[in-house]
Amino acid sequence: MGDGKRPGVSGAARLAGVMGWPVKHSRSPRLHGYWLNKYGIDGLYAPMAVSPERLETALRALPALGFRGVNLTVPLKERALRLVDEADDTARRIGAVNTIIVDGDRLVGRNTDAFGFAENLRCQAPQWRADAGPALVVGAGGAARAVVAALQDLGVSDVRVVNRTATRAAALTHELGGIPWMWEERALAVEGVSLVVNTTTQGMAGSAPLDLPLDRLPAAAVVADIVYTPLITPLLAAAQARRHTIVDGLGMLIHQARPGFAAWFGVMPEADADLRALLLADLAA
Repeated sequence: MGDGKRPGVSGAARLAGVMGWPVKHSRSPRLHGYWLNKYGIDGLYAPMAVSPERLETALRALPALGFRGVNLTVPLKERALRLVDEADDTARRIGAVNTIIVDGDRLVGRNTDAFGFAENLRCQAPQWRADAGPALVVGAGGAARAVVAALQDLGVSDVRVVNRTATRAAALTHELGGIPWMWEERALAVEGVSLVVNTTTQGMAGSAPLDLPLDRLPAAAVVADIVYTPLITPLLAAAQARRHTIVDGLGMLIHQARPGFAAWFGVMPEADADLRALLLADLAA
């Protein structure tokens, strides 16, 4: 471990970055830059705007450019799964790659979103247990797939999925497992659950709040939201008012980045309070 004083970037610097379209909104450069500085690593993590139609060309250039790997943001994650030479089981289950590791001339795809969600849940709601009861996942997109995979890996035997479009919920549960619920039944779907997770963009700044009544939610249930702008969404505020333990989405952003950093830069970084404070200040700016 370094002394926290970054030596600067040399010609031997380890290179990584994030590809997205657009990419300017990504907090990943700030996040990885913090860790590079903290651990005194000679490295660089760069934002790269790459359009979907040029993704294959950009990825295949990574070994020649000396990159150790990249992260991928929407809308590149699903496309990347078809382009890598190898993908781990989690990436294949979720249907998306968010982390690529360069191994010689080969591209190895991983998905660390499930890890990020599970670690964030463990840190912010350590009392929650996978055998405490069913879990309810709201949404049926890529984030929902990652959360469902994480919950299954944690040992949750009953995962309920509710989505405005019933066919998408049915498709997700058909592929990954779980039980689809109709949107009109969402008020009943919370009954008896130990965990509620919003994976949609509802509640994000500029979007309508998630319409999910919590009246039937057990008092001991945990409520999580993967949205982190704002940090306390209307769903989390409603849960707080009912004295539920809440889990915000910022921790998932931090934890999903840790395995990639470890693979590229050789250190499994900590998700410490200073990093959280830095990102919160960045979000507030």
